[in-house]
Formats: sequence, C-alpha cells, structure tokens
Amino acid sequence: MANELYPIFLKVHQFETLIVGGGEVGLEKLSFLLKSSPNAKVTLVGKTIKPEIKELAQLHPQVTLFERAYFSEDLTGIQMAIIATEDHETNKQIHAEAKAREILTNVADTPDLCDFYLGSIVTKGDLKVAISTNGKSPTIAKRLKETLNEVLPDEIHELLQHMREIRDQLKGNFGYKVKKLNELTSTLVSKEPEA
Repeated sequence: MANELYPIFLKVHQFETLIVGGGEVGLEKLSFLLKSSPNAKVTLVGKTIKPEIKELAQLHPQVTLFERAYFSEDLTGIQMAIIATEDHETNKQIHAEAKAREILTNVADTPDLCDFYLGSIVTKGDLKVAISTNGKSPTIAKRLKETLNEVLPDEIHELLQHMREIRDQLKGNFGYKVKKLNELTSTLVSKEPEA
C-alpha cells in the first residue's frame, strides 16, 4: 500500500492549537511544536501539568495553560487539536468531539485516529525537511533525522540566501528562471558514484 500522506508545512503561528494532556506525552508534543514553530499559539489543558511544561510556557507567552479537566468548550475556536491524555477512552471521546467540529486532530500513539502525523523534522536555517513513515516507525524517522542532521551542512542556510538573491536578480519568465536555477544547483547532486 502506498503512503497517501500529503506533506504540507503549516504556519501554526496563525492557528489556534489545543493540546489535551499535561503529562510526558503532552510535554513531548508541546516541545516538538514549539521547537519547529516557536510562535505557535497553543492552549494546553491537563488535570495535572508537569513542571517542565510550565517552564516551557514561561518561555513562550503565547502558550496558555489550564490545569484542570478538559471541557468540550476547550475546542471552541480551535483549528488543530493534539490529544495526549493517558486514558485511551478519553482520547477517543475528545477525538469524536473534535471531528464533529471539523478540527484537524492528532491522537498520540493512535494512527487510526489521526488526520495528520507529527513527523521528524530536520532544520538548517531556512531549510526544513520533514520525515514520515506513515505512522509505522517513529524510530526509523528518528534515525533518518540524525543522518540528515549530520549530512546536511550548516552552511546550507547561506546557500539558500544566495539563491534567493540570484533568483530575484534573474530577468525573464518563470520557465527561464527555473532553467537557470536548475543549472546553478546541478552540482549539489552528484551523478557519479565516488570511488
């Protein structure tokens, strides 16, 4: 079966995101989201909230915490929900409520209840590479992330800046610009295996 996921990069700082769960998984999801998008607007609700989550929220003023039980009203105005409680039945109930409101939903460790996955991400300046295994193996995605972090040079950010300047200076139609940029970047891909 083919991987039918469609990769997109969301401007989550323009979304209202809800995370339900203040434990270890909630911390993981919040950390991941803020690492990738430091200005993400997040509301996190949990009966108890780990101190590490509270510390993270202090560094990100756009993160709001509610240390209490989840209420269905928490979904009001939300575009994306990440459900990470430690109770599977609670997760299913919140998922059903979110879906009824047509909210994009991710239920931690339950691929069948996810509209999207939070894949591994490699970031080098403006370059961002997302890795998905279609929910099959986060461990393999993690290993690929480690490999790409080692292989991709930190200078790639500078290269991207120069390419943008070159693109902006090129005259001609879109097809011409694509052709010239392809010529300039062709050396980035080795066609001959090294001996």
